[in-house]
Amino acid sequence: MNLEFLTVSLLVVASPGTGAAVTIATGLSRGARMAAVAALGCTLGIVPHMLAAVTGLAALLHASSLAFETVKYAGVAYLLHIAWTTWREQGVLRIDPDGTDRSDWQVIRHAVLVNLLNPKLSMFFLAFLPQFISPDDAAPTASMLQLSAIFMAMTLGVFALYGAFAARMRDRVLGSPTAMTWLRRGFAATFVALGAKLALTAR
Repeated sequence: MNLEFLTVSLLVVASPGTGAAVTIATGLSRGARMAAVAALGCTLGIVPHMLAAVTGLAALLHASSLAFETVKYAGVAYLLHIAWTTWREQGVLRIDPDGTDRSDWQVIRHAVLVNLLNPKLSMFFLAFLPQFISPDDAAPTASMLQLSAIFMAMTLGVFALYGAFAARMRDRVLGSPTAMTWLRRGFAATFVALGAKLALTAR
């Protein structure tokens, strides 16, 4: 396996982004198990981008300004929605002491949407992965699927670690209403910043 691919992929996965923010917030508000569920949802949200790259839809997204802008601003709108509900204590940092307010499916669905509406992932699969597919590869699709699976495994592992660490801090944070207020505001601001960053993303 190409060491450069593993290194760059790990840097991409570990860098702060919407998926990491959602997983950390879930760990803080609902504990380690639900954070792992959110990490799984973020990982599953990669699948459509992978399939788009394999089937050539990512190339269409890259070539079509209208398609790219539509997906991009849908993602921006969703991030702003998360920021607003988080600020109003109804989003990813809403505290549910018994942990039963949101089902596993609801957490997964939310996490999938976060990554699904992120055209930067399609750009990653379109521009980055093909560089590691040899022109004379007898089975390029299989090779791309293999590299994609490794990227997804990294995503699941790193995000689960983020969520577990956040869950370890959960009791300290929940014990301080002031800390919770500022943490909620901080995450809301983070989602606004990520939305602004996505809005400025060019093809």
